[in-house]
Amino acid sequence: MKTPKMLYVLIGIFCVFAIIAGAYAQFVEKGHTNNISGTQNNIDNNKVNINDKTAETIKNEFQTIFTNTINLNEYDDTNIKKIKADEKIVYSPYNINENKDSYEINIHIPVVNINSEVASSFNKITQEIFANKANEVLKKTDTTSKTIYSIDYVAYVNNNILSLVIRSTLKEAESAQRVIIQTYNYNLQTNTSVTLNDAISLKSLNEKDVENKIQSTIKEADDQTKAILSMGYSNIYTRDLNSDMYKIANSKSFFLGENGKLYIIYAYGNQNFTSEMDIVLFE
Repeated sequence: MKTPKMLYVLIGIFCVFAIIAGAYAQFVEKGHTNNISGTQNNIDNNKVNINDKTAETIKNEFQTIFTNTINLNEYDDTNIKKIKADEKIVYSPYNINENKDSYEINIHIPVVNINSEVASSFNKITQEIFANKANEVLKKTDTTSKTIYSIDYVAYVNNNILSLVIRSTLKEAESAQRVIIQTYNYNLQTNTSVTLNDAISLKSLNEKDVENKIQSTIKEADDQTKAILSMGYSNIYTRDLNSDMYKIANSKSFFLGENGKLYIIYAYGNQNFTSEMDIVLFE
């Protein structure tokens, strides 16, 4: 398939998923399959512990979760009102893996296959952040520099909560590598968006304990950064410990992962050219 056709298909995917059900699924390439796996994964509200793993271990484990699949965990999604009935509630309608002189791209862009306004808004954000950038890269013809772009994802269902995490990695010419993390959390029973406060309540966590864990994690990372800077290194991302971004009300990147683990993510590449991030984990 030629690249121009790929562009039209990619654009069409998200345009269709952003409108009401009825005018959909015409663009999906025939024969596409999605490898879905599920494991037993229920939240035990009586056995929730604040995680004591090192920050480095948590980050390393986080990097391994992106399998481009949804873990339904025995959840029956057949009663969900879908846009494309024969697909799972999260799937990748189109995947591109190309290596040209001007770019190298490996993308799996998911859609939330649910007929609701909230799901539609999720897909619109994915279009704006990820699909549009993929289109830009695929149009690149300048061979004096190479752009490397990847997108992958993973989704989980814990009880009635669907969580989708998308990660993109971008390297353009001499710019620093940038990692963007986007998360969506959706209540399959009420068809509403799930907030971090909702997830905290679901995990039976104390809000003050969560705030303290966030602050201590960020402070530890900041101390390590200052130690590196003191040795003469430069171009190191520095955190603002007084930023409101670390408040629970402003912490928008989070998800419920395997076995209902709660991840709160501060991906600084969402706003800056950096791959630096902090992850606060509650098991």
